[in-house]
Amino acid sequence: MPRSLRRSSIRVLSIALLASASLSAPLAAELDLGSLQALVPDTETSPVPRGLVLGGVFIGANARYIGQDDTALPIPGAVYFGEHFMYLGDRARYYVYNSSPVSVFGYGRVRFGNLDPEDTAELAGMHRREGQFELGIGANVVTPYALLTLRAAADVTGTSEGGEALMWADFPVVRDRWLIMPGFGLLWRSSKLANYYFGGVAADEARAGRPQHDTGSTWSPMASLITTYRFDKHWLGTVSAAIEHFDSGTAESPIVDHENELTLITGVGYIW
Repeated sequence: MPRSLRRSSIRVLSIALLASASLSAPLAAELDLGSLQALVPDTETSPVPRGLVLGGVFIGANARYIGQDDTALPIPGAVYFGEHFMYLGDRARYYVYNSSPVSVFGYGRVRFGNLDPEDTAELAGMHRREGQFELGIGANVVTPYALLTLRAAADVTGTSEGGEALMWADFPVVRDRWLIMPGFGLLWRSSKLANYYFGGVAADEARAGRPQHDTGSTWSPMASLITTYRFDKHWLGTVSAAIEHFDSGTAESPIVDHENELTLITGVGYIW
């Protein structure tokens, strides 16, 4: 497998900027869109960056919980793609094994809190959802038809004490300076993680009009469309979108505002 297979990812700006956005706004739809295996050489016209990318985007996303405002923010961000190590804003990877067509990586992520009862009257009486740090492992599998990602991680800080697993397939099309890549996947969340971050209401949080609610473990189908364009040696642009359809355990929560979360991103990055 080429060296570039271990160091490239399509999450060019989106993951880093979601991490920044979540410091000041509820985290929107999960944009863990899998790993792009570079199908073109590392040239000055490649739509897949290498090294350090600094940039800024505008991110729009619908709010998860009742009473929260939708996200609409311009945000700076940075990502790094090294030979073995990748820093992706709120998460990082280190590749420990590589033998075509399979590569294996260790995975770490900071998941930011997404509910503050002081933000809105509709959530008064809820417990604040704090952030947590997760560790896990994943694998990339190259097939003739799709680029597959499998990944699992769990909380190691004792916040939610839950975990999740992702199965994802990307279908990249590269034409000169353009990358167009649809992707589809399925995300499983344990009951502890889903209840903490995706709509659980504990007995002591219940109120009139807000009954106790247990999400159980959940399965969420997801889809994305990523586009990037390489303007020149240093400048890259992206317009990307992702949607997650909530499992009934989340969608039927009395504090969740909708069945789908949509995230839209547009921006530019400078490749050093």
